[in-house]
Amino acid sequence: MGRLDDLDLSLRLKKKEYEKRLAAAQDRLVELRLEAAGLLDGPELGPPLCVVLEGWDASGKGGAIKRLVAPLDPRHVRVRSFSAPTPDELRHHWLRRFWPALPGWGGMAVLDRSWYGRVLVEKVEELADADELARAYAEIADFERSLAAEGMVIVKLWLHLSPEEQLERFEKRKDEPLKAWKLTEEDWRNRGKRDEYAEAIELMLERTSLEEAPWTLVAGEQKKFARVKVAETVADALERGLAEKGRRPSPG
Repeated sequence: MGRLDDLDLSLRLKKKEYEKRLAAAQDRLVELRLEAAGLLDGPELGPPLCVVLEGWDASGKGGAIKRLVAPLDPRHVRVRSFSAPTPDELRHHWLRRFWPALPGWGGMAVLDRSWYGRVLVEKVEELADADELARAYAEIADFERSLAAEGMVIVKLWLHLSPEEQLERFEKRKDEPLKAWKLTEEDWRNRGKRDEYAEAIELMLERTSLEEAPWTLVAGEQKKFARVKVAETVADALERGLAEKGRRPSPG
């Protein structure tokens, strides 16, 4: 998996290669999803697929999700976005609010941010106390291992980009009326704490990249490359999950 600084942010795709690889990954994912839903080779359902997207503000999560789910039947995929917990959610165990979004057998869910907010924003902004943070990494690992033990395929992606590229995207958003709503004062404030967030991210990757649910770092300096990497990574993971159930040959 490596560290953030080891990721090659110079990776680029030309337009023709981007279109070819994205279309191939999307077509493969459609076929895999139909198979997992019991609509191709038989009625048996395939494993649940949960895609967790995390990344810097303006790293391209929304665009990657759009390309990932665009070819899929909307009845067969659920997209959920998570922000700060509500007052009622704060009355319960912090992981409780994520359970309803998880997919069942034959299903797929894509989470735009997730339970990792506990060890990122809540850590940096000191919204969780020391004891809560000390337990969080083990709680996350136990949570994901229990899901994987029940058969869930968990794909965790961190979209990474340089501070220079992030600033350029912020400035473009600020000047485009139809995108300005995406840029908030909180985004600028978070950018000012980039070093603190980078430290929290590295610790998160170190403590929660599990054999059952590893992290994949995605170079997001070019949106085209990131979108293809996300789509191909998800398709590969679902193909492996189906192969483990004997539903198709092992990939490659």
